Amino acid sequence: MNDRALVVVRAGALTTVQDRGRPGYAHLGVPRSGALDPPAAALVNRLAGNGPDAAVLETTLDGCALRPRSAVTVAVGGAPCAVTVDGRPAPWGAPVRVAAGELLDVGRAVAGVRAYVAVSGGVAVEPVLGSRATDLLSGLGPAPLTDGTVLPLGVPAGPPARVDAAPQPRPPAELVLRVTPGPRADWFTARALDDLTTRAYRVSPASNRIGLRTEGPALERAVTGELPSEGMVLGAVQVPPDGRPVVFLADHPTTGGYPVIAVVRAADLPAAAQAVPGTCVRFVAVRRR
Repeated sequence: MNDRALVVVRAGALTTVQDRGRPGYAHLGVPRSGALDPPAAALVNRLAGNGPDAAVLETTLDGCALRPRSAVTVAVGGAPCAVTVDGRPAPWGAPVRVAAGELLDVGRAVAGVRAYVAVSGGVAVEPVLGSRATDLLSGLGPAPLTDGTVLPLGVPAGPPARVDAAPQPRPPAELVLRVTPGPRADWFTARALDDLTTRAYRVSPASNRIGLRTEGPALERAVTGELPSEGMVLGAVQVPPDGRPVVFLADHPTTGGYPVIAVVRAADLPAAAQAVPGTCVRFVAVRRR
């Protein structure tokens, strides 16, 4: 039995293994995937003493519970939540030592959506195309975690960070997404383009790792014909037949047949990972660089 391992006691609503993703394979139809909130994942890795490529766990809303088979250092960040070790309160956003057999419980998010759990040595599942990330769209990488799953751990790369707590941005009360015109902006009326950047939208409960869906005014098409499938990029704002914008996130398809009205700046996408359903969304027009 491998002592460098984690046993999943409570998997939660959706907990997946994530890292920096697998860029460079879009021409093969493989999305980038990876952590939806890359800065949060990178921070917990640093706190736990891991390198930037180490795989972490990404939880959704209600956290998870884990039991290591050997002593490990863990760090929890991203969405703020309660953290306990064998029922004892432990810090969020700081390194925590967990002894062999103790239960690390990552609680329900009190704000935001996704928490990140780094463990010293990183989660060492078998990589696929150079990444350990779970891709919900293509099915590449390990399956979402279930109760009883055993995750192998790597060898620690270095000591944990010497900090009491690391500052992290709070989940957005209002999600502001800067956009530049997309390749099919001319498929929409002038009113639709104005509505996108002046009217308020809200995050839909149907949002997931593939895309942030919105509720709000439908965008009117100027061209009503069919669009041949074409390449899609991270942050593309695609408009399906119901007229409500969808912002493509890490597990987005590499091609799509609905027109892209705009593209969100990459720097604004981590906040989208933490926007709870009902959060106000504003699209702000900016010039191309």
